[in-house]
Amino acid sequence: MITIPPLDWTQMLIGLFGGLALFLFGMDQLGEALKAAAGSSMKRILARLTTNRFSSAMTGAGVTAVIQSSSVTTVLVVGFVSAGVMSLSQAVGVILGANVGTTITAQVIAFKVTKWALLLVAVGFGALFFGRSDKLRRYGNILFGLGLIFFGMNLMGEAMAPLRSDPSFLNLMLNMEQPLTGILCGALFTALIQSSSATTGIVVAMASQGFLTLPAGIALALGANIGTCVTALLATIGKSRPALRTAVIHVLFNVMGVLLWLGFIDELAALAIVISPLHPELTGIERLTADVPRQIANANTLFNLINTLLFIGFTGPLALLATRLLPDKPAAMERLIITPKFLDEALLDTPAMALDLARLEVGHLGDQVLLMMLQAQDAIQKRNAVMLRELEKQDDAVDILYAAINTYLSRVGKHTLSEEESREYFRISQANANLEGIGDVLETDLASLGQKTITEGLVPSDAMMMLLNDLFEGVYQALEHAIDAVKKNDQKAAQAVIAMKPEIYRRTQAALERQAQSLAESGETRLETLNAEFELTDKLKRIFSLSKRIARLWAPKEV
Repeated sequence: MITIPPLDWTQMLIGLFGGLALFLFGMDQLGEALKAAAGSSMKRILARLTTNRFSSAMTGAGVTAVIQSSSVTTVLVVGFVSAGVMSLSQAVGVILGANVGTTITAQVIAFKVTKWALLLVAVGFGALFFGRSDKLRRYGNILFGLGLIFFGMNLMGEAMAPLRSDPSFLNLMLNMEQPLTGILCGALFTALIQSSSATTGIVVAMASQGFLTLPAGIALALGANIGTCVTALLATIGKSRPALRTAVIHVLFNVMGVLLWLGFIDELAALAIVISPLHPELTGIERLTADVPRQIANANTLFNLINTLLFIGFTGPLALLATRLLPDKPAAMERLIITPKFLDEALLDTPAMALDLARLEVGHLGDQVLLMMLQAQDAIQKRNAVMLRELEKQDDAVDILYAAINTYLSRVGKHTLSEEESREYFRISQANANLEGIGDVLETDLASLGQKTITEGLVPSDAMMMLLNDLFEGVYQALEHAIDAVKKNDQKAAQAVIAMKPEIYRRTQAALERQAQSLAESGETRLETLNAEFELTDKLKRIFSLSKRIARLWAPKEV
């Protein structure tokens, strides 16, 4: 009679949770390294390759496959929707594709490469700690994270191996074949660890030890697709309507997709078996451990790919449904105080993307400054004291955004930045400071100057007002181009500002010459009025100078 030795639960739990900790830490390291290595290019790809629903889906899949985080992809999409760079329908396509991209983790893990785990850790550690370039250290971090994932899987597998002979555990795993039980467990576990990629990776790892059948693995993977919605919902707490709608679309797509397949798990399993390699020469547990991991990975990819193809024709209705579920707030319900539109703490650990959001927020700040300048010109021309006082409130909004951007940049700066990221950090912080300076000129100098002309009855001549309005419009145009250079990373817009220097100089000189002529003709009778005109001209020159400083940050070096 064969006796089964008692299970050493202490050692098993130590190995299981220690391996799980290494696995999750490796997933985090790999994700952060991939985001850092690809972040600066991924945001450009997202912005450019979403011209229709199909390219949006392919772009979402490709970007998420590289950075291994559908949550990060979603956050970027929210920023583009808020900025008007991408429509909500295009965003739906990216979100559909992002689910396909996350399946790459399970595909990689399904290849039995655990024997290379420590080699990857060693090579990655060497490149990470001894590499001289940022690029080499990031690639080292990728290998290091991948090695930890495989090593953690190996530890979990060895720790759980004795459970193969435990009837109660085997019965528990068989219960996972019940679709609702498996889906619920997968959803709860994913909501806990905040990563559907990690859940499907662990499911594949368990299958490689013979603990899971194909239907049970599929049910757990389907649950992971629901559990990952929690991450998207948490990321939108306190965020704008576009952010909330994007999360709602994510939830609708994932939940409806799982419900669609709830009664067809056996058919999905059969399809996965057809496209997966088989090992008929093996039997029993050996064949189970050889066949099932790849079949689960393929079923997970098929589930997300087929769902994307099914829903891709309904991007418009999905966007419309999300808009109806979360309509815009009535204007009276909105808070009067301004808040940042783009700054998202979820991307602080990915400097390239966080800096992109900060740049968009500087563009938001620039739009507020443009509004101030329009109102300043209108108030001075109409001699309206109420409008001039309103500039003080608008400058408060500028100060709020300026402070929020500075705080966000200081948090980004606590991370290790590459040379390119350091240059971008400098550009954004300088543009932020210069725009705040323009706001101060408008609120402190021009507003007080306008009030002075009203209270003291100083009235410039019609000819002088025409010249000053001409100068106002030229400076406004320059400022507008400078802000476009920031918002769109547009070198041509930056060059346009610099090219305007001779024209602004001509308009300034025309105003100064007219003022000098007026002084010669009237003597001291209009001296106070002429001083106000001189001062106004000087402040407009100051605004152009600050606009030119912003433009030079984005202009090509040779300009």
